[in-house]
Amino acid sequence: MRVLRNDEIPVDKWIELLKRSPYASPFQTPEFYKLFNSVTGISAQSIGVEEGDELISLIVVTLQKESGLKGLFSKRAIIYGGPLIDHYRPDALEILLKNISCNLPDNPIYIESRNLSDYNSFKDIFIGCGFQYKPWLNFRIETSDPNRVKTNMSSSRLRQIRKAIKTGVKWEEANDINEVKIFYRMLSGLYKNKIARPLLPEEFFLKFFESGLGKYLLVWFNNSIIGGIMCPILKEKAIYELYICGLDEEYKEQYPSVIATWAAIEYAFHSNIPVFDFMGAGSPDEEYGVREFKARFGGDLFEFGRYIRISNPLLYSLGKLGIKASGLFR
Repeated sequence: MRVLRNDEIPVDKWIELLKRSPYASPFQTPEFYKLFNSVTGISAQSIGVEEGDELISLIVVTLQKESGLKGLFSKRAIIYGGPLIDHYRPDALEILLKNISCNLPDNPIYIESRNLSDYNSFKDIFIGCGFQYKPWLNFRIETSDPNRVKTNMSSSRLRQIRKAIKTGVKWEEANDINEVKIFYRMLSGLYKNKIARPLLPEEFFLKFFESGLGKYLLVWFNNSIIGGIMCPILKEKAIYELYICGLDEEYKEQYPSVIATWAAIEYAFHSNIPVFDFMGAGSPDEEYGVREFKARFGGDLFEFGRYIRISNPLLYSLGKLGIKASGLFR
């Protein structure tokens, strides 16, 4: 077996692996890798394992840090979705994990795999490569049957959707960059004032719009955008909630965050996408209001967990103490 990096990986073989792997997601595609490398201040590495003429495992690792002094304590490597692997070749996953642990630039403090599939059968391999398992929940909704989706949804959530629509709320795909900028301003305000977590730069959001990786679905009321959702899409697999926001305090009768979520579900109905993935519902050991919000849409609850490998325990601990207010380590 041979390890390939970045431009060494043949794109046609990469796409073939995406098609046959049950662990495929938009975050392990060539387009996502290119997107991350096109944005100032962030980057990505792609690492693959080839045997003979076949690519049998691959991972896209994004490299991120905050600006200024926080950068010293916030250098992190995030694997969105988890590794792209052939289910029958666990040996290739081991080679992959050992390579990313030793050969990433800028010496990230930790590497975290934010799983969107069940990697439980590979748990021993992750742990053997120095990763720790963290319980982490997620909701997913099967969207092939709209009537079943509505039946599983809470009655209060259905009432909110109907009430909002009666007031004149609607959702539409973003048509231009200016609408994306409005969405980003709304989202950045939410992250600054309430969520207190790092947010990727505006450039990432604008280039996502141009990339074809997914959609922005925006909530409109009285000719103004009052909410929206940013959704990467892998058509054969799922539509994903990467970022969502809404002016819920200002428009209480319009339920913009509820309608933004409903927009993604309806988009899945219309586009024959089989699953809507909420991309996380927090740790089962902590109370989490967002989990309750998502639960009322009636999806199935999973614990796919996360794997984390801490390369610098001292800086990791200092970072948790010094930057905890920003939510960086949530």
